[in-house]
Amino acid sequence: MKKGKKYLDSVKTYDKAELFDLDASVAQVKKMAKANFDESIELHIRLGVDSRHADQQVRGAMVLPHGTGNEVKVLVIAKGDKLKEAEEAGADYFGEDEYIEKIQKENWFDFDVLIATPDMMGKVGRLGRVLGPKGLMPNPKSGTVTPDVAKAVKDTKAGKVEYRLDKTNIIHVIIGKASFSEEQLLDNLKALLETIKKAKPAASKGQYFRSVTITSTMSPGVKINPARI
Repeated sequence: MKKGKKYLDSVKTYDKAELFDLDASVAQVKKMAKANFDESIELHIRLGVDSRHADQQVRGAMVLPHGTGNEVKVLVIAKGDKLKEAEEAGADYFGEDEYIEKIQKENWFDFDVLIATPDMMGKVGRLGRVLGPKGLMPNPKSGTVTPDVAKAVKDTKAGKVEYRLDKTNIIHVIIGKASFSEEQLLDNLKALLETIKKAKPAASKGQYFRSVTITSTMSPGVKINPARI
């Protein structure tokens, strides 16, 4: 794929093989984020685990200190008093069977996160074939299946991110925007890395952080020295 001029100019400003300290990696990526929109800053982490084994899974969620900078639309599927809690917490959409039918019949997906109470998962589970491929299926490990819908909505709106291994043992997470200060991005970066470090499976042997790369939407990646984590 042909690279743009800004991308090629950015590549010339540093050694792509160099391993950066955390603060230097953030400074380099911010310097290269020159697009005419507010680029997302992404972290890509290859771990020394095997995601094919249940005892080596790494998955969870956390609220970044400074959020992600993204506006997140939240749908809550619940009933009774939980709908009032969802409304007061700031959910964009909240309801019961009507939203399940809307997704089924209208192929409606005007939301970024779906939160459901445990008693509704019997019905929500029937949507697995359409929600799963889009990464929208609620899951207790990510905090999106919970009786405490108010906290789930507030955390999501405050900048909660989910981290999970893909099939190649890599975690991909947005940690902010190019418009964030270096200090904000560094805080988010450190908090996420610390959380993933604590999530290390007991079955993981050898080097845990194999490679860590930070990048913006349109810029080349900057490698972080795993020994500094």
